[in-house]
Amino acid sequence: MDRLIYTAATGANHILHQQATVSNNLANVNTPGFRASIDAFRSVPLQGEGLPTRTFVVDSTVSADFTPGVMQQTGRALDLALDGQGWIAVQDANGNEAYTRNGSLQMSPNGVLQTRTGLTVLGDAGPLSIPPDTEITIAKDGTLSTVPTTNQKNGVITVGRIKLTNPPEEQMVRGEDGLFRTRDGNPAEADANVTVVAGSLEGSNVNTVDAMVSMISLARQFDTHMKLLQTANENDKSASTILNINA
Repeated sequence: MDRLIYTAATGANHILHQQATVSNNLANVNTPGFRASIDAFRSVPLQGEGLPTRTFVVDSTVSADFTPGVMQQTGRALDLALDGQGWIAVQDANGNEAYTRNGSLQMSPNGVLQTRTGLTVLGDAGPLSIPPDTEITIAKDGTLSTVPTTNQKNGVITVGRIKLTNPPEEQMVRGEDGLFRTRDGNPAEADANVTVVAGSLEGSNVNTVDAMVSMISLARQFDTHMKLLQTANENDKSASTILNINA
């Protein structure tokens, strides 16, 4: 009886965790460059005396879906989409290097190039500062150039190059802040083969229909586990009644 309870209870608990993952994917269906999370269930045997035949269910986020999203033109100078594989290097809240594919950028009041969420975008030599009163252009290799918006528009200034990297996908892990990092925590090397498309954004790769179907399927699985627990409870009551009669 307890084997049924172990499986049903832990299964129901981790279905709730998987529903949270699917909900997070749905919540980011309009987030540029978002990569959907992939969950999986697995059974784990319990360790201990008298428990070798008992197992419980564990849900784990095994990886992210690295399928590219649809590229959409915006015409905005500070929007960029990665053309193929690659990542944009940013500075996370702790000052460490992290990676994103969300190329919706902005300038801080101090002229520092940032993401829309306020993270500093890193160049090959550190943060990138944009001079005031200038028009910005982003080349295919991520090089930032500026032209003064004053009467003297003949002075093109190269600010720097956005750090673009392309470590192997299996070495990338997502943090709780949604940013990706290398599995060993070391900064990835800049890759000159990574290119960008200015004036465009990559959409999220979340398939809304598939995510909604998963939510419905998980809800039904949860109901099944609850019914199994109810059945186990009824069986226990029936067994106790039989034992009392025989007594």
